[in-house]
Amino acid sequence: MLTHLWPVSAALLIVPLAVPALPEPASVSDARARLKQLTVGRPGSLAGYSHARFMPEWQEQEGPCDTREVVLRRDALSYRTDLECRAVHGRWHSPYDGMTLTSETQIDVDHLVPLSNAWRSGADKWSDARRHAFANDLTRPELIAVSERANVAKGGRSPITWRPPRRDYWCTYARAWIDVKHHYRLRVTANERAALAHMLRTCG
Repeated sequence: MLTHLWPVSAALLIVPLAVPALPEPASVSDARARLKQLTVGRPGSLAGYSHARFMPEWQEQEGPCDTREVVLRRDALSYRTDLECRAVHGRWHSPYDGMTLTSETQIDVDHLVPLSNAWRSGADKWSDARRHAFANDLTRPELIAVSERANVAKGGRSPITWRPPRRDYWCTYARAWIDVKHHYRLRVTANERAALAHMLRTCG
């Protein structure tokens, strides 16, 4: 929520970062317990899938700000926006690969559990409204600002074939993935569950 804005000039605003960080995923012990509770099954078909079934557009959150703009502000080390909530300057740390970025054009807002993966895991049976809510979920650790390079490399892949280049982030990534799938009652494959269990072993 944009609650504390003050003018820097007639055109620019600076947003103080008195906002929560990325929602904390389940604890290690809870993640291990929830992983065992997930339904294991075969991946569904992509038939009928389209990005627009989840994301006709980013959802408006408050005033002129949509979900993407809220995430960019929330995850920034520093951030300035214009009167229409568009980023004009900022600095971000990408947890996937450790890069520090200074241009909004270098940043993507990633769906941690990719939309295509969610579709094949059970979201194909949801209403479009529920899919839209999933794609704009700021309560769970589903949305995160990362480098465009890492997001493009990840694409729609699961932890079976893609993991963050920073091994130090594997624990958080696995906990977040499990948290999201558990909350939304999405399936995992047997190989996906094994990959997540492997990543949880880096938690110590």
